[in-house]
Amino acid sequence: MVGFLSKRYGLTPLYEPVDDNPYIADFYEDMKRWAFNSQIFYLSRKYALHLEAQKSEQRVILDRSIYEDAEIFVENLRRRRGITKRDYDTYMELYKTIRRELQPPDLLIYLRCSVRGVRRRIKKRGRESEMAIPLSYIQKLHTQYEEWFERYDLGPKAVIETDKLDYLRDIIHRIDLIEQIEDLLK
Repeated sequence: MVGFLSKRYGLTPLYEPVDDNPYIADFYEDMKRWAFNSQIFYLSRKYALHLEAQKSEQRVILDRSIYEDAEIFVENLRRRRGITKRDYDTYMELYKTIRRELQPPDLLIYLRCSVRGVRRRIKKRGRESEMAIPLSYIQKLHTQYEEWFERYDLGPKAVIETDKLDYLRDIIHRIDLIEQIEDLLK
């Protein structure tokens, strides 16, 4: 989606550093052991991306925000007891310090998708480290995304339903998506 939107609207894309994370495979094998390491990696990279976006003279689109990492993924780990209290507290203290330095996005767009749709996309994407993600983990993340989006109050926000949207192959879907984006940008 970020690639499509960046080309369509002349935005500079900034992508989540998933493939760069040296902990990701270990994390999916043993979440409790590698949660802190993996999340600190994402926190530092997302902070750098947010700073890059803030300093850019061009219009930028971020793949994922730093807010999601802390307020959804790390919170999910805490709820599942997938991160120790000490590591969680340390992470959140650092996150809150970083958050005070960040300018919130001009617009947050939530690309809503069902759990079934997420699983389909994970399979299609084909990242080996993601293939064994438990369904319960995805379900909890989905619930937390919904809760988080409702609470988000740092600026304007919008939802685009993406479950049945195939904007790359279906011209009608592409036109519909463009119309939704155009409405958001007015």
